[in-house]
Amino acid sequence: MTTETQELPATADDPAQKTDNAKCRQILAGARKVFRAKGFDGASMEVIAKEAGVSKGTLYVYFSSKEALFEALILQERFSQAEILREALVSRADVKSDLHRIGRSYLQKMANPEKLSTLRMVVGAAEKFPQFGVLLYEAGPCQGRRDLGAFIQERIDRGELKDCDVELAAGQFFDLCVAGVLRRMLLNAGPKPSEEEIETNVAAAVKVFLAAYAA
Repeated sequence: MTTETQELPATADDPAQKTDNAKCRQILAGARKVFRAKGFDGASMEVIAKEAGVSKGTLYVYFSSKEALFEALILQERFSQAEILREALVSRADVKSDLHRIGRSYLQKMANPEKLSTLRMVVGAAEKFPQFGVLLYEAGPCQGRRDLGAFIQERIDRGELKDCDVELAAGQFFDLCVAGVLRRMLLNAGPKPSEEEIETNVAAAVKVFLAAYAA
C-alpha cells in the first residue's frame, strides 16, 4: 500500500471529514479545474487525477466514482456560512447590525469565483443529473434558510421582529442581498461587486427587510 493511500482518514465516508483532509482538498481543487473546463460529461477520473497531482489509484481510494467526487465538491460549499450564523444566534447586537453582518458575509460568499464556478458546474450538469441540483439546493439555499430562520425566530422571541414564516423571510432576505448582482456574476456579464457595491446592496436589503418585519 502506498503512503498516499495510508493517509486516508478513518472517517473518509464523511464528506465533512473529506473536505478537511489535505489530500482531499488537493483532489477537489484539481477536480474543480477539470469540471470547470470540461463540464461533468467531459471530465474523466484520469484527467482529474493528473490535474490533482495524484495517482488514479489514490483518487479512487478517496472517491469511488466521478459522481461521488462531484457531490463532494457540492457539499464543500455548505460549511462556510454556518459560523457567522451561529455567532449571530448568541449575539447581543441589535437586529439591524447582525442582519447587515450576515448579509455582507453572504454576498461576499456568493461573489467568490470558486462559489460561482460550482454553481455554473451544477447548473450545467443538472438537466442530465438532477440529483446534483437537488443536492446543491438542499446543502445551500435550503440549509441557509433554516439557519437564518433560526436567527429570525430568536429575534422574534426577543420582540425585535414580527411573527412570520421564518424560512420564507430568510429566503427573502438572502434574495434581497444578491438582487441585481448574482445574475450578472453567474452570466459573467460584469465585474465582481466592489466592497462599496456590497455595502450598498446589503444596506438596502436590511432596510427593505426591516420595513416588512421589524416589530
